[in-house]
Amino acid sequence: MKQFIALIAFFSFTFASDQIPANQQDHAILIKDVTIHPVSGPTIANGQILFSDGKIMAMGNLIAQIPDGTEEISLPGKHIYPSLIAANTVMGLVEVNAVRSTRDYAEVGSFNPNVRAEVSYNPDSEIIPVTRSNGVAIVLSVPRSGLVSGTSAAMMLDGWTSETATLRAPVGMHIHWPDMKVNHSPWVRKTAEEQKKERNKELKELDEIMDKARAYVQSAATDKSLQKTDLKWASMAAVVKGELPAFIHANGVQQIEAAVEWATRQELNMVLVGGRDAWMLTDLLKKNDIPVIIEATHKLPSRRHSDYDESFKTPLKLYEAGIEFCITSNSGSFQTPHLRNLPYEAATAAAHGLPKDEALKAVTLYPAEILGIADQVGSLEVDKDATFIITDGDPLEVMTNVEQLYIQGRKVDMSDRHKMLRDKYTEKYRQLDLID
Repeated sequence: MKQFIALIAFFSFTFASDQIPANQQDHAILIKDVTIHPVSGPTIANGQILFSDGKIMAMGNLIAQIPDGTEEISLPGKHIYPSLIAANTVMGLVEVNAVRSTRDYAEVGSFNPNVRAEVSYNPDSEIIPVTRSNGVAIVLSVPRSGLVSGTSAAMMLDGWTSETATLRAPVGMHIHWPDMKVNHSPWVRKTAEEQKKERNKELKELDEIMDKARAYVQSAATDKSLQKTDLKWASMAAVVKGELPAFIHANGVQQIEAAVEWATRQELNMVLVGGRDAWMLTDLLKKNDIPVIIEATHKLPSRRHSDYDESFKTPLKLYEAGIEFCITSNSGSFQTPHLRNLPYEAATAAAHGLPKDEALKAVTLYPAEILGIADQVGSLEVDKDATFIITDGDPLEVMTNVEQLYIQGRKVDMSDRHKMLRDKYTEKYRQLDLID
């Protein structure tokens, strides 16, 4: 078994993604005769979009001034949407989950605020081309271990290096809230008292971390010449100053209530990540103006007495309560290869009551706003990045094909391992005269 795992790791590192990152845009491009869906404004039928140097220059039914040397592309019947954004992933931080050396999202220890996701991001991951083939161009790569896991980064799914793939870093400091409930399952080895003791210890540790972080900031402000730099405490400075949001991962009612109370007491800018039971606490979240990153609508009910569609309707309930939210896929390392299903997470919410345009915004504009990158991506507007997809239909529909993806004006290679295998075995059955 160990030899098999080692063989997987060898091939993972030896054969990187075959797709070649695109060159920087070196000339203006005009795409015309398409339906443009800006998301932030009305749909433009039979529209045109002009972009140059990675930025959108103009949009409309007829663009009057077109620069000399502009490449014109006519795509009648096609649609242009802003690219999709996955707001909570370990993309680029894991390749083969069974191989520890490829799991860069998990660091040793419970306090790692100096961990930076963009540093460990692997731009050659085979999972990246598969994911962007379904319209996802931006992901939030998130470290996951311990109480304070480190800072996340908004990454573009194209680039030779992690530096060229980074859209923004850091985006937020990630805190994984302790489980507030006692687990009585027979496979849990710790007693109820041991679980309570461990939970209380972690809660106390979080308070101590914030006290020490503030003391470090105050000491640095008093006399920098006497302050020795400590990377861990220096990384906490932006959080305690309110310059960087705290992304707190919590799902249960007790977890969310405790996390909100703590964040309010510590005067932190909180973003709730996970939010399985957020629909039960809409008043609390609305009162404290806390955005929610809903992790997966494709989940089973959390309790035996819950409705089967509990997770499906969570986005609708947050929308009706006026809470800022977005939808992302399950961020577990085993789920990373399935991140391509992000549009269908939103589609499920739409099928269970969330307005269709809100479902689309929940995977485009709303995550961009929550992550602080809406000035660049999330919608199609003049002066924003030319980061968009060209489709033959609605991207939330499973039968729709994403035919092309542009990231900052760069035309991205749309091939991937899945398509290679499709073509290979299509040819096999063609040679056997089983298909035409």
